[in-house]
Amino acid sequence: MPDILVRDVPQQTVDVLKQRAKQHRRSLQQELLSILEATAEGSQARSPSQIAAAIRARLAQGPRTFGDSTDLVREDRER
Repeated sequence: MPDILVRDVPQQTVDVLKQRAKQHRRSLQQELLSILEATAEGSQARSPSQIAAAIRARLAQGPRTFGDSTDLVREDRER
Protein backbone atom coordinates (compact mmCIF):
# COMPACT_ATOMS: atom_id res chain seq x y z
CA MET A 1 0.00 0.00 0.00
CA PRO A 2 1.42 3.40 -0.91
CA ASP A 3 2.27 6.00 1.71
CA ILE A 4 1.15 9.62 1.72
CA LEU A 5 3.12 12.41 3.35
CA VAL A 6 1.46 15.70 4.26
CA ARG A 7 3.82 18.51 5.20
CA ASP A 8 3.29 21.67 7.24
CA VAL A 9 0.08 20.61 8.99
CA PRO A 10 -0.83 23.29 11.57
CA GLN A 11 -0.49 22.11 15.17
CA GLN A 12 -4.12 23.02 15.89
CA THR A 13 -5.24 20.69 13.09
CA VAL A 14 -3.05 17.87 14.43
CA ASP A 15 -4.49 18.39 17.92
CA VAL A 16 -8.07 18.23 16.62
CA LEU A 17 -7.30 15.06 14.64
CA LYS A 18 -5.65 13.44 17.67
CA GLN A 19 -8.69 14.26 19.80
CA ARG A 20 -11.01 12.83 17.14
CA ALA A 21 -8.90 9.66 16.98
CA LYS A 22 -9.05 9.34 20.76
CA GLN A 23 -12.86 9.70 20.70
CA HIS A 24 -13.09 6.90 18.13
CA ARG A 25 -10.53 4.78 20.04
CA ARG A 26 -8.17 4.73 17.07
CA SER A 27 -4.60 5.68 16.43
CA LEU A 28 -3.99 8.89 14.52
CA GLN A 29 -2.96 6.80 11.51
CA GLN A 30 -6.21 4.79 11.62
CA GLU A 31 -8.29 7.94 12.02
CA LEU A 32 -6.64 9.63 9.04
CA LEU A 33 -7.12 6.53 6.90
CA SER A 34 -10.78 6.38 7.95
CA ILE A 35 -11.29 10.04 7.00
CA LEU A 36 -9.60 9.52 3.63
CA GLU A 37 -11.62 6.38 2.86
CA ALA A 38 -14.90 8.02 3.87
CA THR A 39 -14.14 11.03 1.71
CA ALA A 40 -13.20 8.89 -1.29
CA GLU A 41 -16.31 6.73 -0.87
CA GLY A 42 -18.47 9.81 -0.37
CA SER A 43 -17.77 10.89 -3.91
CA GLN A 44 -19.73 7.87 -5.11
CA ALA A 45 -23.52 7.89 -4.67
CA ARG A 46 -24.62 5.18 -2.23
CA SER A 47 -28.09 3.86 -1.57
CA PRO A 48 -29.61 4.05 1.91
CA SER A 49 -29.19 0.29 2.31
CA GLN A 50 -25.48 0.60 1.50
CA ILE A 51 -25.11 3.37 4.05
CA ALA A 52 -26.93 1.30 6.69
CA ALA A 53 -24.71 -1.71 5.93
CA ALA A 54 -21.60 0.44 6.32
CA ILE A 55 -22.83 1.74 9.67
CA ARG A 56 -23.61 -1.80 10.88
CA ALA A 57 -20.15 -2.96 9.81
CA ARG A 58 -18.47 -0.06 11.60
CA LEU A 59 -20.48 -0.71 14.79
CA ALA A 60 -19.61 -4.42 14.65
CA GLN A 61 -15.89 -3.54 14.78
CA GLY A 62 -16.23 -1.70 18.09
CA PRO A 63 -16.10 -3.19 21.57
CA ARG A 64 -19.81 -2.70 22.25
CA THR A 65 -22.54 -5.13 21.33
CA PHE A 66 -26.07 -4.26 20.32
CA GLY A 67 -29.02 -6.53 20.93
CA ASP A 68 -32.29 -6.90 19.09
CA SER A 69 -34.82 -4.37 20.42
CA THR A 70 -37.86 -6.03 18.83
CA ASP A 71 -39.12 -7.47 22.12
CA LEU A 72 -38.69 -4.14 23.91
CA VAL A 73 -40.61 -2.25 21.22
CA ARG A 74 -43.39 -4.84 21.24
CA GLU A 75 -43.64 -4.69 25.03
CA ASP A 76 -43.84 -0.91 24.93
CA ARG A 77 -46.59 -0.93 22.29
CA GLU A 78 -48.69 -3.38 24.29
CA ARG A 79 -48.88 -1.09 27.33
